[in-house]
Amino acid sequence: MPAQSDSPRQSIIDDFANVIAEAETLLKAAATETGEKARDLRSQVESKLLTAKLRLQELQGEAVDRAKEAARVTDDYVHDHPWQAIGIAAAVGLAAGLLINRR
Repeated sequence: MPAQSDSPRQSIIDDFANVIAEAETLLKAAATETGEKARDLRSQVESKLLTAKLRLQELQGEAVDRAKEAARVTDDYVHDHPWQAIGIAAAVGLAAGLLINRR
């Protein structure tokens, strides 16, 4: 399963690395240009950065939606199986206590 979650994550990292590289290239070119050419290059950089910002907002929304869904499923499970949830919480607490005590 980690391979599935790493693939989109790596794709996002690659996309943003490409956007940053393109923006840097355009900014370097804009530094040596003047007039209409410089305005056009700056406009391209702004467009790339806006695209990246919108993609980040989209990803943030998706992450929030997934977190809310996970919280809802967990809440439903705890309400449907309260004693199992208490047992799991007790076991996790015991394990954590034993690990902390070993140090």
